[in-house]
Amino acid sequence: MSSDQSRSWMWGDAILLLNQVQRLHHQSFAPTRPSAGMANWEPPADVMETDSEVLVLIALPGVDMEQTEAFIEDSVLVVRGRRILPPELRTARIHRMELPQGRFERRLPLPAGRYEGVHRSNVNGCLLVTLQKAFVGSARR
Repeated sequence: MSSDQSRSWMWGDAILLLNQVQRLHHQSFAPTRPSAGMANWEPPADVMETDSEVLVLIALPGVDMEQTEAFIEDSVLVVRGRRILPPELRTARIHRMELPQGRFERRLPLPAGRYEGVHRSNVNGCLLVTLQKAFVGSARR
């Protein structure tokens, strides 16, 4: 086999693999009907800690932050909500749809400790959840 034939064969295999990856990516993010109100996607999140608080940043572009909830359950932060296609886009012809729609839920184990409350705010299309650490007495860890 000549080197030109070898390169052509490898290029053909590479294109086939790229097509398979694109098809799998499209299938994994295809909109689905949630069953029985269950979440059908999880947003990415970052968890950071300072001396006085735990900060959780959850990427939720296009989500109305008032339609989200965040609470602690068994040392796990639970964040839930929905991304709903805006009304002006509901009749549009879809050429590409990568942002998942519908119900989401993210469960994030928290660092050991006690927290005084769950505070939410909107930061550049992300939900910022701030958990104040509860300190016993006036001593800080």
